[in-house]
Amino acid sequence: MNPPDILCSTRDERLRFVRDAWRCLHHCEVCGKCHILKGRDEETLYADYIEGRRSYMDVTMDIRR
Repeated sequence: MNPPDILCSTRDERLRFVRDAWRCLHHCEVCGKCHILKGRDEETLYADYIEGRRSYMDVTMDIRR
């Protein structure tokens, strides 16, 4: 599933994508999402993407550093 482009999407579409992409699967041993987020809220971490200021990939790369 590819993230909506910030130039061709609405804030709500980007927010929905982030919520869906980072939704807890309740299977931490296999998923790994909690490990990447380190207990932080995905909406806060991806706020720049949701607001259309930075691409999803740019934000993701910063989170992984």
